[in-house]
Amino acid sequence: MTDQRASSNSPRTIEVPVEARGQRLDTFLAAFLTAALATVSRARVQLLIDQGDVLVDGARAKASFKLRGGEKIAITGEPHPAPLKAVPEAIPLDVIYEDDDLAVINKPAGMMVHAGSGQTDDARSRGTLVNALLHRFQTLSCTGGELRPGIVHRLDKGTSGLIVVAKNDRAHAALGALFSGRRIRKTYIALVHGLVPRDKGTISAAVSRDPIRRTRMSTRPSENARSAISHYEVVRRLSAPYGKFTLLRVRIETGRTHQIRVHMASIGHPVVGDTLYGAPAQLTAQTGAPQTRSSRVKSEPDRLRLGRNFLHAARLEFDHPLTGKPLFLEAPLPGELAAFLDRLESV
Repeated sequence: MTDQRASSNSPRTIEVPVEARGQRLDTFLAAFLTAALATVSRARVQLLIDQGDVLVDGARAKASFKLRGGEKIAITGEPHPAPLKAVPEAIPLDVIYEDDDLAVINKPAGMMVHAGSGQTDDARSRGTLVNALLHRFQTLSCTGGELRPGIVHRLDKGTSGLIVVAKNDRAHAALGALFSGRRIRKTYIALVHGLVPRDKGTISAAVSRDPIRRTRMSTRPSENARSAISHYEVVRRLSAPYGKFTLLRVRIETGRTHQIRVHMASIGHPVVGDTLYGAPAQLTAQTGAPQTRSSRVKSEPDRLRLGRNFLHAARLEFDHPLTGKPLFLEAPLPGELAAFLDRLESV
């Protein structure tokens, strides 16, 4: 390509404008390429520079190189990050069940099951369940690849509870058949906003990626929607100064992304703590009496914040895929959820 000035939108050969004088090379390139391509991050620019694929006036330069204006920058390659591979980490695990073929783990909220495929091998890809599994078991199934060894199904980062892990490929295939055949009974405990009127109910609403907010799922009709079925049963209803709530037992037939969360939100009862689907970030107690300015100073409203979704995978029931042994596994409500519930019920 011929030399172009930065204002020409050419992403391969760039003449640095005088206005960029004093800027770091990586900062300038990230801004310019983002404007030109709308897909380039500073991390990718850094990778290009590290690979030697960015030349300033024909010579390699560091990311911190300060521009003077007028230099010609040539981009000679594409960023090629090394494939991400999960590494063992000494992270404690709550192992509920284990044999030679599989294990069942009680995952805490806040732990990702595995790193995303677009992430680099840095702090963001550490601290996952996979990292902990590799340290604990050494050998896991390879079916899911080097990023997801042993992983047969998933739980959201903000959801705690039981997850099944395959130790070998034979067990992985057999467990996959159980999941696809809906022969694993999965039951969750959820606290939702509002008083759910029916004691029992079924939500059968297909789920797909929200076309506007890509981090969310949606029950709106879509060509890509996949069937999803959730059965709920009321455990108890609560009326507290913080509002009205319903504690539910939810059994899912399918395992779609965010299934319980999007299903409950779709009927007007979002899971407590689930701000992605409309729940408030914190609860404020209602005193029932208007506060004067002096009373507000003396006594601020009582606020309650959970900091996670009130959703817990409490029970798994299935026949062992290789031995046929019936397995009935439970994980108690974690301490932070039990304490939150106690506080709601004690006021």
